[in-house]
Amino acid sequence: MVNLIIASHGDFAKGILMSGTMIFGEQENVEVVTFLPNEGPDDLDKHYQEALAKFDNDDDVLFLVDLWGGSPFNRASLIQQKNPEKTAILSGLNLPMLIEAYGGRLGMNTAAELAAYLVPVARDGVKSIPEAKAADAATDTATEDDTDQPEVVVASEAEHTGHATMNIKLARIDTRLLHGQVATAWTKYANPNRIIVVSDGVARDELRKTLITQAAPVGVKVNVIPLAKYMEVWDDARFSGQKVMLLFENPQDLEKVVSQGAEIPKVNIGSMAHSEGKRMITNAVSVDDNDIDTLKKLRDQGVSFYVQKVPADGEQDIWKLLKDKTKS
Repeated sequence: MVNLIIASHGDFAKGILMSGTMIFGEQENVEVVTFLPNEGPDDLDKHYQEALAKFDNDDDVLFLVDLWGGSPFNRASLIQQKNPEKTAILSGLNLPMLIEAYGGRLGMNTAAELAAYLVPVARDGVKSIPEAKAADAATDTATEDDTDQPEVVVASEAEHTGHATMNIKLARIDTRLLHGQVATAWTKYANPNRIIVVSDGVARDELRKTLITQAAPVGVKVNVIPLAKYMEVWDDARFSGQKVMLLFENPQDLEKVVSQGAEIPKVNIGSMAHSEGKRMITNAVSVDDNDIDTLKKLRDQGVSFYVQKVPADGEQDIWKLLKDKTKS
């Protein structure tokens, strides 16, 4: 696994490390180097050497720096020149670059290979509105005839089989639905080719629906559909072989489709937002009596649950958490 050093002017590196942790979870072999206003090149050299000394392996090192030609870049370049076979530098640090570095280094052994892979990712992370909408629309039009993925919202008559036809790679309860953790970490982990957001509320809200579809990971189709539409397609033979990630806002919506016969055997609880009357059972999951009753109904219908915010976290038993943190 490639070691990472995140370097910047000021505390930017510390902040982006925290953001990356929120989305992808805690990471090993990642060090931060900051260059403060009262410091000089010698201080920066010392920081780099201290960071390198913390890696207890002989793996390659990739420097992710904020600015080409800046002091963090220049001093890292001196290190890279002395050991070009084992080090590489990438400037223009942004959050998409860092997150992709976390995932990409799992399958890449050299810093140079990882750096080359990250360049287009970092560029693609720079978008604007309305230009991004126009570009997305053009891309959809260009690829419309090339895709063999059936459209979830298709109105033609369903071919019901009575059993699940989609390959559910991950079913998740998450108040925020499709956001950074899901679009990056979980999409890489589950490797779906389609994400389906199942929510009556979001399906009626054009703004939220647009924002969610715009957050689609590259190469993954996103649909936002009401609960009734999911009941039409969950056992439709036309979706056989589709690798799907299902997202529900809350356990109540999940229970409605399961009680009507939809087969969803295992569900990840990622985030249930705190509000008045709810009790925190983890730093990301809050429940009230209605939530607990609904989860129990789902359990009685054969659905199993585990709490896991990001793939890097371990799975937690929801029932043990409820026993420990509530009176249930």
